[in-house]
Amino acid sequence: MEAILRERPGAAFGEDPFNPHRLRPVELVRGKTQNLLRQQVAGTCPRVPGVYGMLDRKGELIYVGKSKSLRSRLLSYFSNSAADDKGGRIIEQARAIRWETQPSDFAALVREQVLIRRWSPRWNVQGVPQRQRPVFLCLGRRPFPTFYLSSTRPRDCVAVEGPFYGSGRMVRTVEALNKVFQLRDCSQKQVFQFAEQLQLFDLEQRPGCLRLELGTCLGPCAAACRREQYESQVAAAASFMEGINDEPIDVMREQMRTAATNRQYELAGRARDALKTLEYVQRKLGMFASARREYSFIYAAPGYDGCGTWYLIRHGELSEVAAAPRNAEDYAALKPTLRRWAASLAGQSACRGGENPHTVALVAAWFRKHPTELQRTFAPEQAGRKYFQKSMAALAS
Repeated sequence: MEAILRERPGAAFGEDPFNPHRLRPVELVRGKTQNLLRQQVAGTCPRVPGVYGMLDRKGELIYVGKSKSLRSRLLSYFSNSAADDKGGRIIEQARAIRWETQPSDFAALVREQVLIRRWSPRWNVQGVPQRQRPVFLCLGRRPFPTFYLSSTRPRDCVAVEGPFYGSGRMVRTVEALNKVFQLRDCSQKQVFQFAEQLQLFDLEQRPGCLRLELGTCLGPCAAACRREQYESQVAAAASFMEGINDEPIDVMREQMRTAATNRQYELAGRARDALKTLEYVQRKLGMFASARREYSFIYAAPGYDGCGTWYLIRHGELSEVAAAPRNAEDYAALKPTLRRWAASLAGQSACRGGENPHTVALVAAWFRKHPTELQRTFAPEQAGRKYFQKSMAALAS
C-alpha cells in the first residue's frame, strides 16, 4: 500500500500556485478498517485549517475536501449519522487519508479548488472541468455579433462571461437570447450586408432562414437592417451580460402568459423552461458583474501559524499572491510587487477578465458568506498607510 501511494501521482497533492510560503506539511495515515483509520486520524490530525484527500486501496485519490478544522471534519466521516450519506460511502472505500494544513480557511478553500481541478477525483462533482464541461457565454463574431458558446475564453468579444456549467442548458440560453435580441445565429460563412451598403447590381437579398419572417432576427443576411439598428441590439445584449438588463426575462414571461391564455400549452411549456434557464443565467451574470465591479483589491488573510498571505483580487478573480510582510525589510522588498499590482488594477478592463475566471464564484461566495472579511481589504497604494502600520503595531504588542 505504501509503495503504491508513493508511485501514483494522485497520492501527492503537488505544487500550490497560491502559496507564497514554504511547502506545507503533508501527513498520511492508513488503515485496513475504518476503526484503524479513525484511530490514526484521532491521534495525529490537528485542529487547524487545511485540505484532505481520501485514497482507495489502489492509492487513487477519490475525494478532496477542505475544513477550517481538519480533525473535526475527518472524524465526522466515522460518525453513525454519516453512514448513510455521501461521506459514509466515501469512507467505506477509503484505505488512507492524506491532509495538508493551510494557514487560513480562505487558503484551504483556494487550495481545494486547485486540487479538484488538477486531479478530478471521482467523488467530487462540482468544479471538475472534465466532468461538468464549463462553457463561456460570448457575445461576438463581428461584423454582426451574436451569442455563442466557447469552451475557452475568447479575447475578441464584445462581452464574455463564465464559466457556466451544463452545456445543454446553455445551448438553450444562447438560442433564447439571440431570438429576444433579434441577433443572427447563422454561420460566419453566411454573406451579410447592411441595408445602407451600396451594391453594384440591384439584387434581391433573400434570408437564409425563417427567423426574419418570424420577427426573431433583424436579417443582416438579407440587408434588412441598418448598421445602427443592429449595433443598438448588440448594446442591449451587452447590457444583459453586465447584469443590468431584464428584457429577456420580461419577454419570456410575456410569451408564457400569452401562450397559456391562448391555451397553447406546449408553447407555454417551452417558454417556461426557457424562462427558468434565463433566470439562472441572469443570477449568475449578476453575481459575476457584482464581483468584477466591486472586488479589485488586496485581501490580507492572516495565518494561524504566522504565514499571512496577501491575495491580489483583480475584477473578482484571484490573480496573484505574496507573503504578508512581517517587518520593514519584508515590506520594502514587496514594494515593487505592490506597484505592479496597482498598475494592473488600473489597466485591465473588467469585461475582459483574467487568467483565472473559475475563481470569481469562489471569491464572490467567500465575501458573501464572510462580509466582515472585506475589512481586511485595501488598495495596493494603501498598503503602507492603512495595513502595514496596523500589522507592525500588532507585532510590537
